This record gives sequence, C-alpha cells and structure tokens, in this order.
Amino acid sequence: MIADDDALVRRALAVFLTAAGIDVVEESPDGGHAIAAARSLKPDVALVDVQMPGVDGVAATAGIIQQSPATKVLAITTFGTIDSIMPMLRAGASGYLLKDTAPEDIVAAVHDVISGSGVLSPRVTTRLIASIREATIPVVEPLGEFEALSNREAEVVRLLAAGLSNAEIAVQMHVSEGTVKAHLGNIIAKWGVRDRVQVLIRAARSGLVSFT
Repeated sequence: MIADDDALVRRALAVFLTAAGIDVVEESPDGGHAIAAARSLKPDVALVDVQMPGVDGVAATAGIIQQSPATKVLAITTFGTIDSIMPMLRAGASGYLLKDTAPEDIVAAVHDVISGSGVLSPRVTTRLIASIREATIPVVEPLGEFEALSNREAEVVRLLAAGLSNAEIAVQMHVSEGTVKAHLGNIIAKWGVRDRVQVLIRAARSGLVSFT
C-alpha cells in the first residue's frame, strides 16, 4: 500500500514496485484513507509519506498498525531531519527512506521489512545515531526483569547502535551473520518490539547504550 498526497509520487512508486513483482493493492492520497484501507486490505507493507494533509504520516503510521498489526510501515519522504524521523519511528515505522533513494533500494527495503529487518537510509542512520549521541532521546523506560539481555545480546545492541550492519556485527563478534540474526531475534522477542530499528530506540530510551 502507498500513502502519499502527491499523485505523481504514488504512481511512480506503484509502477516500479509492480515492475519488481510487488503487488500494489492501494494508493491512498492521505493518512485517513490509508488507515481505512489498512483495516480492510491488511497489506504486508505500507509506504507512508510523513507530511500529508489531514491525517499526517505519524498519525497514519500509528493508525495503520492499530488496524493491521502485521503491516510493516516504511516511511518514505523528502524530510530527513531528526524531528521528522523520530516521531515516525516512535509511532511504529519499521524503516525510513528518503525520496531520493534509488528505486531498486526501495524495492529491497520492502523485502527487508517483510523479512523483519528494519531499514534506514544511510543518511537517516547517521542522523538517528547523532541524535542519540546528543542525548535527545530521554531515558524514560528502564528494562524490566524479563527484558534483561545476555552479554552477547547486549554486545549486538551496542554494535547496532554504533551503526553497524548485521554482516559488520558478525565480523566484530567473530560469529556468523546467522548468529547475529538469532541474537537480534531473541532481543526482539524479549523486548516485544517489531524490528531492529525499534530495538535501537528501545535501547537508547532504556539507557542500555551509552555514547559518552
């Protein structure tokens, strides 16, 4: 599903997603339409613009997930400021891409979020991590007793917060990439979050990662 108030953007996204073998079941002009469509269509992925008239991207993201919890939201927008990024991720988005992202990378991102991986464009990752370094995310939610991580899981989280990919984490820890994915799966299950992007936010808010 695509939600964007720009008809040209909706059509362009639909064209190259369809060409890549992805079924586009809905093209919504605003967040309200997208929420209603999610309720009836239950799409695997929703590409959602941040700034839309009426119901904006943040409210649409929360509404889509409420109506269809299995739907993964992938924000795609021209706005790469941290003030735009964080509200979308906190609302439950599994990824955040800029509209200058290459079409093939957007297609890959759709497949990634379906498989459970969070997706951030390189510039967005840099800004998100910078915001954590500047302590703009308050520590408001300490980990509970059953959310505690093993030493290896905690190391994965620290390396994830340093901006490393799964493959790079595997090299640092001298393990296979499959082992890293298994650790991330355990962390996601313990914390009750949706993907690696939400793991990063949870870790920052809990104070588990330190950037001093």
